[in-house]
Amino acid sequence: MKIGYYPGCTLKSKAKNLELAAIRAMEVLGVELVELDRWNCCGAVYSLADDDLVHYLAPVRDLIRAKDQGFDRVVTLCSMCYNTLARANLLMREDIVKRDAINDYLEEESTYQGEVEVLHLLNLLRNDIGWDQVKSRLKVPLEGLKLGPYYGCTLTRPRTVSIEDPNSPLLFREFVESIGADYVEFSDAETCCGSYQVISNPDAASITARRIVESANRAGADALLMSCPLCEYNLGRRQAKALEGYEAVSPIPSFYFTQLLALALGVQFEELGLALNMPLAAKFLEERGIVTPA
Repeated sequence: MKIGYYPGCTLKSKAKNLELAAIRAMEVLGVELVELDRWNCCGAVYSLADDDLVHYLAPVRDLIRAKDQGFDRVVTLCSMCYNTLARANLLMREDIVKRDAINDYLEEESTYQGEVEVLHLLNLLRNDIGWDQVKSRLKVPLEGLKLGPYYGCTLTRPRTVSIEDPNSPLLFREFVESIGADYVEFSDAETCCGSYQVISNPDAASITARRIVESANRAGADALLMSCPLCEYNLGRRQAKALEGYEAVSPIPSFYFTQLLALALGVQFEELGLALNMPLAAKFLEERGIVTPA
């Protein structure tokens, strides 16, 4: 199976581990992620201003790239990219006036009317590959690992582009169970990680991160699962900073969901990009005997 793939900017730099693991895992499952030609930054955050059409041009241009390459679907890995592309796509499908204005702006591009479906990789795994297929390919079942998936803001909000029913989220539970681990639900799994407050108000971002980590601790999670590079930064690589002076909150390793999928499917340790994770992540897997240090 081949499917159009939009990587987004951060997956080519500080979140290479999210992309690298996904590509290798999909190869094992018989799926080729075909990177879009000439893609550009999606804008990262969807504009909430009603008359801010200029900020819709970037995500719509990416959707045009997918259409022009002959894809009727495009898959994403990053939660924020998914949210931005999916909401721009919905706008192009439902708002005729804005759609016409945006197409006029992009007069040198193909006319776009929302023909492409935007998917998150979790949707592709469930609906196209199937959890039974994932289970049948496991080489390293992660038995005994208690994983707390972190949804954050952009996978289930707003409801119009949620990857599943926001009142009954099951995708991450099903994913965790498919790779042989134990699913842990915790109360702050959909609390905002602090987002870009980490730049303008890092103390506030630290307070939020501590709350989320403490919530996962209380629920008994061994590790957090992520789908967003910004969330992984705030809750993962910046976690030690956020927990300074708060010995009562125990550090917890964080992984991209694609990394543990690839690991469970037998992808080699060095192909998981764990050097880009918080140091605790690789150490955790080694201590559990799941991987052998090089």
